[in-house]
Amino acid sequence: MNKRSFIKNAAFTGIGATVGMDALAALFESKLGVSGEVLASDEQFWKTIRKQYLLKPDYINLENGYYNFVPQPLLEKFIAHVKEVNYQGSFYMRNYAVENKKRVTSKLAALMGCSAEEIAITRNTTESLDIVIAGKHWEKGDETIMAEQDYGSIIEMLKHVGSRYGVINKMVSVPNHPKSDEEIVALYENAITPKTKLILVSHIINITGQILPIRKICDMAHAKGVEVCVDGAHAVAHFKFNITDLNCDYYGASLHKWLSTPLGAGLLYVKKEKMPGIEPLIVGWEKEPYKILRISHTGTHPSHTDLTIEDSIDYYNMIGAERKESRLRFIQEYWTSKVRTVPRIIINTPVESHRACGIANVGIEGIKPGELAKRLLDEHRVYTVAIDGPNVFGCRITPNVYTTTDELDQFVKALKTLAS
Repeated sequence: MNKRSFIKNAAFTGIGATVGMDALAALFESKLGVSGEVLASDEQFWKTIRKQYLLKPDYINLENGYYNFVPQPLLEKFIAHVKEVNYQGSFYMRNYAVENKKRVTSKLAALMGCSAEEIAITRNTTESLDIVIAGKHWEKGDETIMAEQDYGSIIEMLKHVGSRYGVINKMVSVPNHPKSDEEIVALYENAITPKTKLILVSHIINITGQILPIRKICDMAHAKGVEVCVDGAHAVAHFKFNITDLNCDYYGASLHKWLSTPLGAGLLYVKKEKMPGIEPLIVGWEKEPYKILRISHTGTHPSHTDLTIEDSIDYYNMIGAERKESRLRFIQEYWTSKVRTVPRIIINTPVESHRACGIANVGIEGIKPGELAKRLLDEHRVYTVAIDGPNVFGCRITPNVYTTTDELDQFVKALKTLAS
């Protein structure tokens, strides 16, 4: 490829416009006196952040929730870690891997607001929660509580435990537009019996974006002697919170979503006093019952991914938790506010700001979710994911900080066109 062709292709893909980490740090330094709420609507500022992403020009990507791919500076760091680990090979794994992972874990614990002794790096939310669910000492007749809107594979794991040990699984259904926190808490409370052992609850429901009152649910459950396992797949680096403040017993999350790590990074939190009650899925060398490594051993794993978690935390901290949360909530409310009262358009996400952040779900009367997603992509170049499940019929919309209001205006226009 000649120089002219390279420059042309680089400009087309956005490579030539990438903003480096030092320039990004200077950009945020210049905005220190600006509140997150004010900065959230500063399109020129976020268009500068957009330059850090290599985006396909084929469609508007409103499906960042499955895998929130990494910006170019983090991708370059990831590649550098891959090269370094590959260069050193066994020497790195035997001499540096363990200590480096401890350092990254401590940094992750600081981000989550808990002790490093209570947190472990896993591959994803499913692995984290399955460690807890499969590792508990179940007895015939024990009961669990979960919601129809919880993540499918976790529901299936509880069903598997049910069929294997004779555990009874009780299902509740979370309303898309609750009247109060107390309505949500009562759903779970009314399902509790003396046999209830565990409640599974989503911190943020992945198909609608509704944020649940976790602390209130945990306090209620603990008062009745019931443990709570929280699915936080979409919560970490999406909106600000502290695991310790939630008062939950177990928490699992994926870091390749809103923290923008490479694929294959997650976390598991287990309250220290609960660790002896979990048996390991994969047995390692740690036997101390109060050590989380006893239940989170996986064998040889991609150390370069662990190293990039640290870089992703640095990147997230540079943006700032409040600023990112404000931006994500702003862009969600920007587009949902324009279509909530449009005939035939149905928003399956609460209108109250504290009940949602960046994720929302939209449907159109008379159009099946799968057809809606297909028409949005084929006719309007907008990529989403169809959700056709309990009480939720529509497309999940998950923008990212790089998403512009111009793109959302195109999406809104598409919805109105399809609804008419």
